[in-house]
Amino acid sequence: MAFTEDVFHLMNIVGLLAFAITGSMKAIKEGLDLFGITVLGVMTALGGGITRDLLINTVPNALRSLSDMSIALLGVCIAIVLYKVSKSDLQNKYYILIPDAIGLSAFTTTGAIIAYSADVSFFGIVILATLTGVGGGLISDLLLGKVPFILRDDFYASCSVLGAIGFYIAINSTENLNIASAVCAVVVFALRIMAIIYGWRLPKFS
Repeated sequence: MAFTEDVFHLMNIVGLLAFAITGSMKAIKEGLDLFGITVLGVMTALGGGITRDLLINTVPNALRSLSDMSIALLGVCIAIVLYKVSKSDLQNKYYILIPDAIGLSAFTTTGAIIAYSADVSFFGIVILATLTGVGGGLISDLLLGKVPFILRDDFYASCSVLGAIGFYIAINSTENLNIASAVCAVVVFALRIMAIIYGWRLPKFS
């Protein structure tokens, strides 16, 4: 279990940085001031985990630990520096999208683990895992007054849903949390990378 915890701790750091950077870039693109950039960056990085913890009646880890908030604020600073240097929108660059995929994978998996530990149902695991992975981005879009991108045209939240289903199947088949965690992480990451490479989109009906 220690090995799994170490790996996901590293992935969590990368994910927090990536989500804080992408959230801050959204804010910069919309012309928000420094406070707005910070709020959007932090909420993109931490919003999903905070919402998940509140749903299971737990004090959010982001409010108990200094590390998550510090990493998110570091991501905001990195985004501002990157924008000042490049003067361009970095949200669709591969060196942001790949860490973002790692973060999505890590957050979905940790969400599934916490949901399983809270003894919720199959649907509870899928919802909490997905919410942990994509909740921050959803909140940031709502703060900007936009329809969340995960509901419009990107194969993103679907990766979390399928990864959480893989976790549920694996944990019930093997009763091994390490194996189930690995299955979830690999499924989410692999699907997201393929979606980026091949431009996958869910069908529309209008």
